Amino acid sequence: MTDNETLEKVREFFKNDRFASEAGMVIDEIGDHYAKCSLTITDRHKNAMGGVMGGVYFTLADLAFAVASNWQEPGIVGLNCDISYIGTPKDGRLIAEAKFIKQSKHISTYSVEVTDGLGNIVAVVQCLGFNTKNR
Repeated sequence: MTDNETLEKVREFFKNDRFASEAGMVIDEIGDHYAKCSLTITDRHKNAMGGVMGGVYFTLADLAFAVASNWQEPGIVGLNCDISYIGTPKDGRLIAEAKFIKQSKHISTYSVEVTDGLGNIVAVVQCLGFNTKNR
């Protein structure tokens, strides 16, 4: 994907996404309009029923979208994201992969798949971003 020096610079920049950072989310990989982020599930990520809180899936997907759409050229902000929760993790890890779908003058589209560490899909997210540089 990219060299380690570039990945470290991206990680340093996105440490300023404090909510994601403080929740334990990390950037694992970056590529051309692509990002993979993950977290280890702990008790702080769980809801009253003992499952992973829906906001954890969404925040991890949102971080992957933000990284994928901005690490090369900042300026994309979230316009709309739709999430479908379709499973529960079978291990203690969540992984979100954001992939570029399409770009127009103002709108970018990304698909984010959230899986557990075993590869089971637990959520899918479609993200639309607005390009603030092309106003």
